[in-house]
Amino acid sequence: MRRDHRPYWLKKLQLWFRHWKARHFLLPQFECIGQEPEIMDPGSVQVFGGNICLGHYPHLISTPDKPIRFTTFGHRGGEACITIGDYVLISPGVRISAGQSIIIGNACMIAANVYISDSDWHGLYNRTRPFRCTLPVTLGNNVWIGDSAIICKGVKIGDNSVVGAGAVVTHEVPANTVVAGNPARPVKQIQPGRRMLTREALFATASRQAHNMEQLDRMLLGGNTLWGWLRARLLPRRGD
Repeated sequence: MRRDHRPYWLKKLQLWFRHWKARHFLLPQFECIGQEPEIMDPGSVQVFGGNICLGHYPHLISTPDKPIRFTTFGHRGGEACITIGDYVLISPGVRISAGQSIIIGNACMIAANVYISDSDWHGLYNRTRPFRCTLPVTLGNNVWIGDSAIICKGVKIGDNSVVGAGAVVTHEVPANTVVAGNPARPVKQIQPGRRMLTREALFATASRQAHNMEQLDRMLLGGNTLWGWLRARLLPRRGD
C-alpha cells in the first residue's frame, strides 16, 4: 500500500470537494436520500430514471472503471422504484435495475459486481417487448450478497441471509440461510439466537468516530508537505 504523502489540509480540501460534488451533482438525482451519505467517487455513480431512494448513512464505493448503476424503467407506462434502507454498503460495479420494484432492507452489504434485477427485460417468445416479465425483488435486513452474485426477478431474501460469491439466486431464500452455487442452494444455517453485529453498530457513535479519524489524520499527515506530495506523485521512489 502506498504511503499517503498528502498534507493534512490537502486531504481535507479534497474531501470537502468530494462532498460538494456529491451534494450538487449526484444527490439531487435521487428521489430521496437520508442523512450522512458517504460517496467515495460521485462521478462514478450513475442514476437512470426516477423513484430511487437511499436511506440514512449509505456508503457507496465506486471507481471510474467499475461504476455503481441504479436504473428504473417501468413497463406499460407504470413507474418502477428502487428503495434502499439505512446503513447499506454498495461496492464497485454493482448494478441495480428495476422494471417494477426492488426493495433492499437496512444494514445490507452488497459486494462488487453484483447484479440485482426484477425483470428479464425481454419476453421468452416475444423478444421485442419487455412486458409480463417482471416480479418484485425484496432483500430483508442485514443481507450480505457476495462478489459477482446475481439476484433474479421475484426473489425474496430473508433477514441475515448470505448469498455466496458468484451465486445465481432464482428462488426465495429463507431468513438466516447461506446459499451458494448456480442455481443457488442452501449450504448452511445461521443461528438466529446468536448475537449478531450489523453495520448499524458502526454508526452508533458516528460523531465520535469522525472525531477520532480526524485526529488520526492530523497525526499521520501532520509532517507531510505539498512539495513532498508532488515529488511522490511525479518522481516516486521505493518506499513511497
